[in-house]
Amino acid sequence: MNNSKVLALKYRPQTFDQLIGQEVISETIYNSIKSGKSANAYLFTGIRGVGKTTFARIVAKSLNCENGIDNLCKDNFCQHCESIINSNHIDVLEVNGADKTSIDDIRDLIEFSRYGPTSAKYKIFIIDEVHQISRNAFNGLLKILEEPPQYLRFILATTEIKKVPITIVSRCQRFDLSRIKSDQLFQFIKKITEKENGRATDDALKLIVKISEGSVRDALSLLDRGLMSNSDGEELDLKKAQKIYGYFDKSSLIDLFENLFKGDEDQVINSYRKIYEAGVEPKIFLNDFLEILYYFKNISSIKLDGTNFSLNDEEFNKISKISSELDPKDLILFWQLTIKAIDELDIVNDPNLYVEMFLIRLMYLKDFKKADFKDVLIKKDTRDKESNEQKISSNIKTVDQIKNIFQQDKPTPKIKSQDVTNELIIGSFEDLIDLCNKKKEIKLKYELENNVNLVTFAAGRIEIAFNENLDKDFIKDLSNKLYEWTYKRWIISLSKKEGAISKKQEKQINKNKIFEDAKKSTIYKKVLETFSDAELIDVKLNEDRKDD
Repeated sequence: MNNSKVLALKYRPQTFDQLIGQEVISETIYNSIKSGKSANAYLFTGIRGVGKTTFARIVAKSLNCENGIDNLCKDNFCQHCESIINSNHIDVLEVNGADKTSIDDIRDLIEFSRYGPTSAKYKIFIIDEVHQISRNAFNGLLKILEEPPQYLRFILATTEIKKVPITIVSRCQRFDLSRIKSDQLFQFIKKITEKENGRATDDALKLIVKISEGSVRDALSLLDRGLMSNSDGEELDLKKAQKIYGYFDKSSLIDLFENLFKGDEDQVINSYRKIYEAGVEPKIFLNDFLEILYYFKNISSIKLDGTNFSLNDEEFNKISKISSELDPKDLILFWQLTIKAIDELDIVNDPNLYVEMFLIRLMYLKDFKKADFKDVLIKKDTRDKESNEQKISSNIKTVDQIKNIFQQDKPTPKIKSQDVTNELIIGSFEDLIDLCNKKKEIKLKYELENNVNLVTFAAGRIEIAFNENLDKDFIKDLSNKLYEWTYKRWIISLSKKEGAISKKQEKQINKNKIFEDAKKSTIYKKVLETFSDAELIDVKLNEDRKDD
């Protein structure tokens, strides 16, 4: 192993038993490969740094290792394992979804897959961050994912599983990699510290675990940074770790809270300035402020054990004592305002001064009357009033409906005040299609006729069945246009109900029926008697007889 490598690479797992926190998934995949029942395609999903790409490479090694899966290479690598680790194996192609986004890239991949492996048993495609490839590229993958050649395997990885089409997910064996538990991660980086002959206190390592949020890669990167800061065998303690990572002693923040609830403005501002002067950025401060606020509100349900490194015993007891004297309503209000402050931090010229004024404003809230809260709470745009009313009414929808996310908190389309008098009324689904035609919204009209399976239609509300062919922006675009045309916010929801056939299908059925009726007619039979090779191509109804 190369000692010059960063810790995240140096201690990257090479076998299933070296992976931490994913034992069930490791055992499942190991057993499937050992029994010769490996999946055509694997899909790994989870937060950054929990082992998605590592899993992909271990699976690729397990399928192609010269020593077999039971004797998978750990140190003395065979030719195949060595090449897979270095990402230069001729039969194991590792690509990033952000670089290979187009349908042409996928076509090249599929063309490459037509040829069997050169030296290994399996040809394997590893696509990292697969959610970044285009819709057309996903469509190109569908067929080969479902029925690949015997020698071909796909391994996909993503941090955003919701962006991967369900048609892709359904063709893969999906594995959700969980965050690594705090105690497991702590024991892991403690062993690494000892192997590296480093010195660090348990409190410093626990801080690393907390900051990494269950990511092994982040934890190793932070540890690497902390150990490199030491010289001459110096120990990495909590105080030094807080300074290196831009974190501060939470006890000082708890003291700030105590003074804030007492209304001691001078002490609050002085406490904050000391934290700021220690190198803590305003955004980090506010995020930690939120965390402590959470503990104040929910301290009664929090347990201190080996898996919780957020608070020590002293901090826990102090929060418990202070929280018993607080009004939960004030804490909820503080939470709302803090969220708002974090959002606004990016648009102010001086974030530091903004935070100071934010803390002062919180101190005076406890003296406000309920009616005065309106001026400090998060305000919605006045144009969202109708939207809120619609959201209230939407609570009556059945539980099997899925509210479309595109309709929530979106910017209100601009409308011309002089057009309000020309408000349109859409009484039916057919009226909507006709309106799209009149407004020359050809794309919307196409989707409505071809890919919409209507469940229910009412004024201000449309319920449709899920259709994988429906454009991903359809509901958002239709919602905006309906608001532009009617000056009302429409609720468009997806339902698990089957829904009616599309208008295109309906037209085709009617056309087929007309053809069948025409073929049964006396006129058609007489034509065939005269012209035996005649063929019915089209049927045009007499305008006077359409309703007959």
